[in-house]
Amino acid sequence: MAYQPKQSDVLERFMRYVQVDSQSNPDNEAETPSTPAQHDMARLLGEELAALGCEDVRVDEHAYVTASLPASAGAEELPALGLCAHIDTSFDAPASGVRPHVVHYEGGDLVHGFVDGKPVVTTTAQVPDLAGFVGQDIVVSDGSTLLSADDKAGVAEICALVARLAAHPELPHPTLKVAFVPDEEIGHGARLLDLDRFGAKWCYTVDGEALGEFNYECFSAAEATVTVRGVMVHPGSAKDIMVNAITVASEFQQMVPAAERPEHTEGREGFYHPIDVRGTASEVELGYIIRDFDADSFARRQQVLRDIAAFLNARYGEGTVTVDIRQQYRNMAERFGDCPFLIDHALEANREVGLDPKVVAVRGGTDGAELSFRGLPCPNIATGGYSCHSVREFVPVRSLELTVDLLERLVAKFAVPQE
Repeated sequence: MAYQPKQSDVLERFMRYVQVDSQSNPDNEAETPSTPAQHDMARLLGEELAALGCEDVRVDEHAYVTASLPASAGAEELPALGLCAHIDTSFDAPASGVRPHVVHYEGGDLVHGFVDGKPVVTTTAQVPDLAGFVGQDIVVSDGSTLLSADDKAGVAEICALVARLAAHPELPHPTLKVAFVPDEEIGHGARLLDLDRFGAKWCYTVDGEALGEFNYECFSAAEATVTVRGVMVHPGSAKDIMVNAITVASEFQQMVPAAERPEHTEGREGFYHPIDVRGTASEVELGYIIRDFDADSFARRQQVLRDIAAFLNARYGEGTVTVDIRQQYRNMAERFGDCPFLIDHALEANREVGLDPKVVAVRGGTDGAELSFRGLPCPNIATGGYSCHSVREFVPVRSLELTVDLLERLVAKFAVPQE
């Protein structure tokens, strides 16, 4: 018989939410949401927020869910605080038909399930933090899909907080503005959130991984498309005439600094990451993503790609190589100079629930980056999950519960005027 722990509110919500398919699709990013299934998740959350007593609940045609929870007594005139999470799940692993279950972890390998008769496990070598969860309940999938803790853990934690505050109106909090957004995993996220209508002055995303981590800095990001156009003639008479696009594309890639690829970088080190190649001897298209924390270094990386193209054009002819760079998002740390209390309050809320907070620069993007640069300062609170985008994804039950406690402490800090 499967292990059946007593379910807290946040665990019950999480177990239900992960079973609703809502994977995003990078091949359909022109539409929002990129998959019809995200509408199902959005409708469910809209119904639940309304049942919890939220006001102005709206589920729009793009699967954005927004709602307001009235302030506690005495905080009605204070600025509203936003909480945001994304409803889509990653396309990097199977994400349909998630079957979550709870394992009481007693050490050693964490067994998620069996696929084709073979165990799917997480070891303490893969995730050293796992050793600290001995004796705890941990939610996993059956090993055939990801769990969807990224970011349905965040969704469940926000909804559990709203349920707690609605049931206990004496708990201090300003007006809370809740937003659940689609397609974060394909770089869209909060792009269509109407900030004037949303009405929050400040916001936190609830996303990320290990409990206690806090993020107010992320990569700046750009996407580069490199097009190589060859000159084709019959190979039997090609001498001094043919320019093979495959050969030139290979030269381009070899000139990109090899030590600055993702597999060789960590911490605050930026990178160039080739993500796609397609074409023929006549024309090849290379796709890169560029990431860096430092604005000057970020600009330098973009210039390096242009310089490589200029060098190859001098060798093979003008127009052989073109580089088109599209800006994606910026380091959100650039937007917190006027409101350092957003950082201070989050760190203190972590400490109040017994956590030793760790400020981590996100080696990726967040909805907070998009929102911060649109004028809504928005750092990130962790959810407690691990190994996101993987069939080995997991989240300890206690981490789900502690995050709700943390959010309760955090919103209380905004029930008084901010200095």
